[in-house]
Amino acid sequence: MAEYHEISPNASAPAKLLNWVDNRFPLSTLLKEHMTEYYAPKNFNVWYVFGSLSLLVLVLQIVTGIFLTMHYKPDAALAFASVEYIMRDVPWGWLIRYMHSTGASAFFVMVYLHMYRGLIYGSYRKPRELVWIFGCAIFLALMAEAFMGYLLPWGQMSYWGAQVILNMFSAIPFIGPDLAILVRGDFVVGDATLNRFFSFHVIAVPLVLLGLVVAHIIALHEVGSNNPDGIEIKANKDAKGIPLDGIPFHPYYTVHDIFAVSAFLFVFSAIIFFAPEMGGYFLEFNNFIPADSLKTPLHIAPVWYFTPFYSMLRAITTEMMYVLMACAIAGAGLAVAKTRMPVIFKAVIVGITVGLVAMMLLVDAKFWGVVAMGAGVVILFFLPWLDNSPVKSIRYRPDWHKYLYAVFVVNFLVLGYLGMLPPSPIGGRVSQVGTLFYFGFFLLMPWWSRIGEPKPVPDRVIYKAH
Repeated sequence: MAEYHEISPNASAPAKLLNWVDNRFPLSTLLKEHMTEYYAPKNFNVWYVFGSLSLLVLVLQIVTGIFLTMHYKPDAALAFASVEYIMRDVPWGWLIRYMHSTGASAFFVMVYLHMYRGLIYGSYRKPRELVWIFGCAIFLALMAEAFMGYLLPWGQMSYWGAQVILNMFSAIPFIGPDLAILVRGDFVVGDATLNRFFSFHVIAVPLVLLGLVVAHIIALHEVGSNNPDGIEIKANKDAKGIPLDGIPFHPYYTVHDIFAVSAFLFVFSAIIFFAPEMGGYFLEFNNFIPADSLKTPLHIAPVWYFTPFYSMLRAITTEMMYVLMACAIAGAGLAVAKTRMPVIFKAVIVGITVGLVAMMLLVDAKFWGVVAMGAGVVILFFLPWLDNSPVKSIRYRPDWHKYLYAVFVVNFLVLGYLGMLPPSPIGGRVSQVGTLFYFGFFLLMPWWSRIGEPKPVPDRVIYKAH
């Protein structure tokens, strides 16, 4: 049982109230552990605001989603009309709806930038592996949440986009057709699909998402934040055990984040009031047309934040399968020939490669496209064990590493752009090359991350006022 703390009878009313709460709930302790006595590195830069902004957008999405749910009807016959009712007749309904739709894209922008910061500064390296894994799980849950929410307006692109994506389940050998029916709740996307997607979007996935966010923050505060130099500030402490290169998160970084929030809200508001559809990227023009199961749009593509992975799906053709087989055989051959390991491990590698090649020959390329799309996300979970560089931060890696990371970003953006366009021979070839580069970047990382002479890493963080 916790110790009961008395307070002076002459204390102020707020102090008495805080003492009363602290004796029943560790409010002051939590504030100290996670705010006033949580020491963060003093050299944070602008890249370190996107985590807080992601949390802000999550709160915005939850709050606006609650208000939208008050007027939305998850019925195939009424869903589209209920969205129009929100937009036209509910007081300030148009603003809430645009905040929610723009917030979905803003969420992915913030998360992508947050993940990229972790990538360049090595925030996934020891001892932060679990922080990174929770972050990747958040990204996966966010994709599920966005996909299910995308169906709810029941417009043409919502309907046919869901139809295309859900049909991918049928490509899974043996269980695919039954699994697709289970997910849809019917033989086609219909009222049953809309109801279950609404349930998951409003209740199930947000609960998972919030739990993962809490786990992500707790894990981060347990091991401490990384910094642009990739130096552990806990290694240098004063006599009181306070990191010499650390400063309290509050008030220093709360002010830092408040400034970032102000700048974000300025841009966010400008988009909501002047360009909420963002030229069809945030809200597709076809989605302002009611869903019609008898009329297929000329071009069906997911929202922009899914398109890099959609490009990977489309890149896997029968021809591409032979390239992947050659890559698998070459990779296994190099691992067996150049790596020192017991014979039994080499036999396992050979066996797995033979089995994989046999499956590629027997199973349709459509299935492997679905695998590639999923693997594009899942491979991120293994990043802490793929990077073998002796230093964490890009600041102290060989200069050519910076160019490689820049090419990776450009490649990801190109894949995203191609995923928005209708299929074409040239676009297909570029997508195939981009897909190979994306997976090669990660799968070959254990080799290329060790190449080159890193720059000397200082003992203390390098701080420049900004």
